[in-house]
Amino acid sequence: MRIYSLRVGPLQENTYLLVGEDGRGVVVDPGDEAGRILSEIRRVGLRPEAILLTHAHFDHVGAVAPLAEQLHLPIYLHPQDLELYRHAPEAAARWGLSVPRPPEPAGFLAEGQRLDFGLRLEVLFLPGHAPGHVGFYSAESGNLVSGDVLFKGGIGRYDLPGANVEELAASLRRLLQLPPKTTVWPGHGPATTLEHEVRSNPYLLQLQGKE
Repeated sequence: MRIYSLRVGPLQENTYLLVGEDGRGVVVDPGDEAGRILSEIRRVGLRPEAILLTHAHFDHVGAVAPLAEQLHLPIYLHPQDLELYRHAPEAAARWGLSVPRPPEPAGFLAEGQRLDFGLRLEVLFLPGHAPGHVGFYSAESGNLVSGDVLFKGGIGRYDLPGANVEELAASLRRLLQLPPKTTVWPGHGPATTLEHEVRSNPYLLQLQGKE
């Protein structure tokens, strides 16, 4: 699996292109700048089969509508984020930003679901930052698209509507069960590894009782 990232929009959100061996794959969290994303899709030779969302905060869904329309792609997210998804334009407006209203999803994601869009991914239900937050894990390649649950040196905000600090802590504990060499591709900032975060992330150290 090849992974390409683009940092898009005013909140510098990471959009990911996941490409399988035969060129098929998915777009994860297209947050903004649809034109740039389309150019990168062509550049890397991706034949996208779906748009997958880790969660539905507006900075992660801002380019869903134009991409879905131009590429005729189905959209999948967890049902507990459907309300956030449908009201993304209103949420963006509160920041003085504009997001086109995304189309209705083709289906919903669930804990433990196995996806095959030219590459194999497992859906991990990781609520806390958002009620329907998920991660996409490839045991085969050792990669996790973590959304806004875990960052390099940080964790997701839990002071937003629908967030829950206890659920976020449980989600982080779950990530600690993955192999240490797992590469983490977060919703903002640079990639990292679980091994690095376990040793240096102050929030994970506190969670483990090491700080």
